[in-house]
Amino acid sequence: MSEPLPPHAQVVIVGGGIVGCSVAYHLSKLGWCDVVLLEQGRLSGGTTWHAAGLVGQLRSHSSMTRLIRYSTELYASLEQETGLATGWKQCGSLTVARTSARMTLLRRTISMARSQGVAIEELSPREAGERWPPMRIDDLVGAVWLPGDGKANPADITQALAKGARAGGVRILEKTRVLAVENGSAERRIVTNRGEIACEVLCICAGQWSRELGRLVGVTIPLHSAEHMYVVTEPIAGVSPDLPVMRDPDGYIYFKEEVGGLVMGGFEPDAKPWGMDGIPADFEFQLLPDDWDQFEILMTKAIERVPALETAPIKLFLNGPESFTPDNNFILGAAPGAQNIYVAAGFNSMGIASAGGAGKALAEWIVEDEPTQDLWPVDIRRFASFNGNPTWLRDRVKEVLGLHYAMPWPNRELATARPFRRSPLYDRLAGKGAVFGSKMGWERPNFFAANEAERRIDYSFGRQNWFDAVVAEQRACREGAALFDMTSFAKLLMQGADAEAVLQRLCANDMAIPVGTSVYTGMLNRRGGYESDLTVARLAPDSFLLVTGTAQATRDADWIRRNMPEDARAVLTDVTSAYAVLALMGPRSRQVLAKVSRTSFANDVFPFSAIREIDIGYATALAMRRSYMGELGYELYVPTEFAATVYETLMEAGEGVGLRDAGYYAIEALRVEKAYRAWGRELSPEVTPWEAGLGFAAKLNKGDFIGRDALVEACKRPLRKRLIAFSGDEPQGSWAWGGELVLADGAPVGEITSAAYGATLGGLIALGWVHSTDDAIDQAWLDRRRFTIDVAGETIPVRASLRPFYDPDGLRMRG
Repeated sequence: MSEPLPPHAQVVIVGGGIVGCSVAYHLSKLGWCDVVLLEQGRLSGGTTWHAAGLVGQLRSHSSMTRLIRYSTELYASLEQETGLATGWKQCGSLTVARTSARMTLLRRTISMARSQGVAIEELSPREAGERWPPMRIDDLVGAVWLPGDGKANPADITQALAKGARAGGVRILEKTRVLAVENGSAERRIVTNRGEIACEVLCICAGQWSRELGRLVGVTIPLHSAEHMYVVTEPIAGVSPDLPVMRDPDGYIYFKEEVGGLVMGGFEPDAKPWGMDGIPADFEFQLLPDDWDQFEILMTKAIERVPALETAPIKLFLNGPESFTPDNNFILGAAPGAQNIYVAAGFNSMGIASAGGAGKALAEWIVEDEPTQDLWPVDIRRFASFNGNPTWLRDRVKEVLGLHYAMPWPNRELATARPFRRSPLYDRLAGKGAVFGSKMGWERPNFFAANEAERRIDYSFGRQNWFDAVVAEQRACREGAALFDMTSFAKLLMQGADAEAVLQRLCANDMAIPVGTSVYTGMLNRRGGYESDLTVARLAPDSFLLVTGTAQATRDADWIRRNMPEDARAVLTDVTSAYAVLALMGPRSRQVLAKVSRTSFANDVFPFSAIREIDIGYATALAMRRSYMGELGYELYVPTEFAATVYETLMEAGEGVGLRDAGYYAIEALRVEKAYRAWGRELSPEVTPWEAGLGFAAKLNKGDFIGRDALVEACKRPLRKRLIAFSGDEPQGSWAWGGELVLADGAPVGEITSAAYGATLGGLIALGWVHSTDDAIDQAWLDRRRFTIDVAGETIPVRASLRPFYDPDGLRMRG
């Protein structure tokens, strides 16, 4: 007889795949035993059971690499703990390159792996063939070997995690389907086919059913299913049990050994979405029909790599649906706008590798009521409600599945489901040669092409076709004037009698600023790390405008609301769509504005950090004197309906001084040249203001604020991790784009976070982290060492400084 449904549990987890069982297991390890896991069918019966089970540990973001490395450690130890085998085998993995571009990528991967402490080795085609005898090698350029990678049996891991969770007090109920969720003031009531259960915390780990379950509780979980196919062969000569996993991304395919034969699958460039009209609840341990037409491109490429496949008998064709997200990263964390609802879903064929670490991270988030590490690449708050549109998701997922093995070119843009969100100036800028990129759905000019023939992006790891155009845009900003459409900035309004008091609690800088001024600040977690960095402008005694990054609107608003006192007389409103933002930057920007406004822009009247309401031709707008480019400039916050008028007025006024349009590639280069930090690149929840060189924006003497205690303690310790500015000559081959290894006297010490070509300095500019194992890092420590950057195997000498190489005292933007 099945276990009865209890009336109450502290935590209810919905979904009994490998991820749900991992969350349950880790909650029990943290002492949370009043946990019930509900599975509508049987454990692992959705997607987990048919997953290929590959575990590749290296990711572009170091925190994601740490999650997977933990997974490998967990899978290796579970059998001893639970007595159940997991099928984990550290057989290593090979990734091969058919092209010189792919080999450049692999050499960049070696640099990144060394910066993250992951063992890796470059191999010749011959050496790769020795490790993988069934493979044809005459068309290969090279390969890399990662000895720490492996494979596992997904269903066995799930059962082992479930047994470990049960041993810790977790109750697991199969054949229990959630039908509805009723919200109460302090808890939720989960209605199932076997009765009802109340809980304080709901955790959605329901795989491809998660999107529909989220809708029951008003949570957007943007994922969509797609068909994923692989074949299993009969035994093949030369295939041994110790054969490594092998990936051939130029052919879109992967291989692993299974009972003397091969599992071969892949990620075709044009995927096949599934489940557009919903997924049956009884789709348990089921597969979709064979589709050899869809699989043909993978089979053709596989025969090229392993000729024996042309005659090897196929034992099984497996076509199982898996869920994918709009950006190919899984979804994790506390759902925005909801109390005590957590999500782990949409694992994009990476669920087995990620499940151990993701389950641990989410369990810690639940227990601590905040993430314990940097999870931004997978944070559910990187999406907004509009990302749940099913038509948009269907069109996007066709491209996303293929991203697994598509060349991850620098600045690569997704092509599907666009345009999505558009500034009121979109058509005008498009008519002037803008080449657009996309961020948080916004179409944003990356650069302006000189002619129609150049209106494209020719991807490469070296100089791309837009180089000259962007250099010209940088020089316009440094020497004359440039106009940037930055409408995509997230804009939040904090209003109310307690607005200042709330912001003093949330922000590290002093918010008791005069009306008509602005301040740069961080919002920190209890560990003193950055939850966000933003600009706050005081519009009135009880009104503040918060300007933050394009991708951070949902995240920042959610963090603020969660940390506002319940009785605070203040309200937060997202006003992003109410204002276009035009950034007029450069030494002649004041001259341009003076032609179209009666406002005085004299330095003593309109100083740096001031914000004023001004007239611009027929329009009225807010002008804030700040700059992300390091030059004299003004950010103009224009009511959306006046955006076109203001743009035309400024462009006409700027004709005599060479005002030109400029895009985000120029912004990136200008801000790196000025050593300005960016959240998600240099700043993260694991970085303090002291380490980032932003101590000026953390006022310990203003009173208490979130993170203050941690900063006080950090002051007592030597700074052995610091953000450094680098400058050097332009590399001859591949360019630096971020993720490169930093070496001091030939030894690895850090990683580049941002890099570009600085037109003013005339060479490579970069920001990156440097770590010391002994003394505190100061300028003298840097000066005693010879720094280099590994750019795809090319060693580039660089200078290192704690201060910007360009205008270190910030005189140009204050002049």
